[in-house]
Amino acid sequence: MPANAPVIQVALPRPLRRTFDYAPPEDGPVPMPGARVRVPFGNSSVVGLVTGTSTTSAHELKPVEQTLDAEALLPEDLVDLAHWLAGYYHHPVGDVIKTLLPVKARRGARAVQTEETVWRPVAQVADAEALLRRAPKQRAAFDRLGHLGEVADAELAAHGIDRQAAAALAAKGLVDRIPIAPTYQPRASTIEPTPDQATAVAAIVESLGSATTHLLEGVTGSGKTEVYMRVIAEVLVSGRQALVLVPEIALTPQTTARFTERFGAAATLHSVMTDTQRFDTWLKCASGLHKVLIGTRSAVLTPFADLGVIIVDEEHDGSFKQYEGLRYSARDVAVKRGQALSIPVVLGSATPSLETFENARRGRYRRLRLPERVADTSLPVYRVVDIRGEKLDGGLGAQLQRAISRHLAAGDQVLVFINRRGYAPVLLCSHCAWQAQCDHCDVKLTFHRTPRQLRCHHCGWRRPPPLQCPECGSRELVVVGAGTQRAEETLAARHPDVPLYRIDRDTTRSARRLEASLAAVANGGPAILVGTQMLAKGHHLPGVTLVAVLDADGGFLSPDFRAPERTAQLIVQVAGRAGRGEKPGEVWVQTYDPENPNLRALIESGYAGFADTERTRRAAAFLPPFASLAVVLAESPRESAGMAFLNEVADVLNGDGVELLGPASAPIARRADRYRSQLLLLAHRRRDLHAALDRLDAVDPRRSGVRWSIDVDPLDTS
Repeated sequence: MPANAPVIQVALPRPLRRTFDYAPPEDGPVPMPGARVRVPFGNSSVVGLVTGTSTTSAHELKPVEQTLDAEALLPEDLVDLAHWLAGYYHHPVGDVIKTLLPVKARRGARAVQTEETVWRPVAQVADAEALLRRAPKQRAAFDRLGHLGEVADAELAAHGIDRQAAAALAAKGLVDRIPIAPTYQPRASTIEPTPDQATAVAAIVESLGSATTHLLEGVTGSGKTEVYMRVIAEVLVSGRQALVLVPEIALTPQTTARFTERFGAAATLHSVMTDTQRFDTWLKCASGLHKVLIGTRSAVLTPFADLGVIIVDEEHDGSFKQYEGLRYSARDVAVKRGQALSIPVVLGSATPSLETFENARRGRYRRLRLPERVADTSLPVYRVVDIRGEKLDGGLGAQLQRAISRHLAAGDQVLVFINRRGYAPVLLCSHCAWQAQCDHCDVKLTFHRTPRQLRCHHCGWRRPPPLQCPECGSRELVVVGAGTQRAEETLAARHPDVPLYRIDRDTTRSARRLEASLAAVANGGPAILVGTQMLAKGHHLPGVTLVAVLDADGGFLSPDFRAPERTAQLIVQVAGRAGRGEKPGEVWVQTYDPENPNLRALIESGYAGFADTERTRRAAAFLPPFASLAVVLAESPRESAGMAFLNEVADVLNGDGVELLGPASAPIARRADRYRSQLLLLAHRRRDLHAALDRLDAVDPRRSGVRWSIDVDPLDTS
């Protein structure tokens, strides 16, 4: 290596908290930061990313074998973001790069965009009959294309057109395959904005080009999406791009349709796409071809040519947090990225997280409010139903059953919310109290009636229910509690002539299935929807006049300090489905604890009242957002191994400004045959928390039989 040659610093897809030094390639130019390279590592050759260069190295260096990108694949702002992610979340930088790059990019695939094409029949082909006489597949494809006019290449199969037949038609000159590019042509909105919407749009547009974070706090049905689209229209006029993060794009098909209709095109990025599709979308955003991207959590890490605004819809939603590997919060990364790019970030929600509320109170975020629904519809009226001492049928009390019958008789629709899949959460013996437990986790098995089996909702293990008690031999096994299946069974028996739709992970595994169910409900007439939190996420159901919450107690009484917040958010979000049409809505909340202070505050003073009550409780208990929190989690086949490791970690972390809680077994101590232990760190000042976690760099990451991880700002400590 020549004396003046630069040292190439490369991050490799390995769980190691460092980069590796290499000499420049023997032939060719020096790779730039952000480019992929193939380098020798041990006995193998791996693809890594250049993160920087230096002038010296303490090691004997091997040269880079191959430079895969002539230009930077990852732009400078994302290379900088990778370093920030590694530092803030105390995660190996190689794993961070692995998270940022699509699968195809990590495998060394060429960074070449695919060309979008449409197949279009050639008009007036006189000899088509002769050419297709002995080719029935081609004839069918030709007829189908002729009927449709043109079909996008990606949609051939959806329209029943054989790709090989289409190619044969093109070779015969009967159809053309024409390249196209997405055309972004914002249409003027036909909706007259409310004064509150106009104020919010003006404030956000005024901040374009600055690192301002806005909290758009709007009640359900207040038109937050209209605000988003008006802001994006202004961004597109300036020639820049927009990123919209949504909790679960596969569950909200209306979102993509609305944005496409408004702007002429909109790209999507989510886990349902193939690796090839994801890489292609990623490249087209980086080149500037895609102007609007709607995506789930990982879309916040997408490169853009000229990003102008980031919008995080339902910013409170837990799906924006990554729970494995690099445990980042997409919402918080969006704010960081907005600061780095000097662009505004809009955090929208009817039920903002307490952290976001606190940032707005302290002046870090600008608070914009939409306190009323659009289209002259009123917010639903709440009613708390005390079910103490009442015998429930499928989770439903007698008062609620009568209310459901009343609304259905009036020709309206009812939504029954129970955030528990299956038929019943417990199967037990009425003689000896034996309960069905998972063989691999410290949790009870959920009884499912269709198909008839016991399932673990944590590790996925399942088995047939026993015919008799394995402890005492009794055949008197009973189910306790209710899930969506049991509520569905009860309601179907009571209302056999009313269409009933169950919406949960067992019945709705695709956006198409969900869309079909919601479309059927949208046709009007009496109907019942039974489902989990999937029903709470942004669906417009104008025929629903009654929302029933079957069990509000579990979350409010949970030992997890964040559970009351999640429960209040879910209740408000699902309640927002009621009364969005011409008729007013009602929300009935069943509870065994009607005097619960959190529930009372929510019902009497709305979500803001709940947030004030919960804020006081959190401050007194020294919990986020009034303290910084991190968790060190250890998992091992042997319980003692994880605890021993965390005791060592506690000795390393012990220092000024940090309070240690534990180590102790996690609330779910065993999951998938691994024992879980955790150590919690609390600090008044965030810098003290990070200073303590920095000391873990000295801990050997290779620990026999123990997997360990750090979760900064955890949402779940179970």
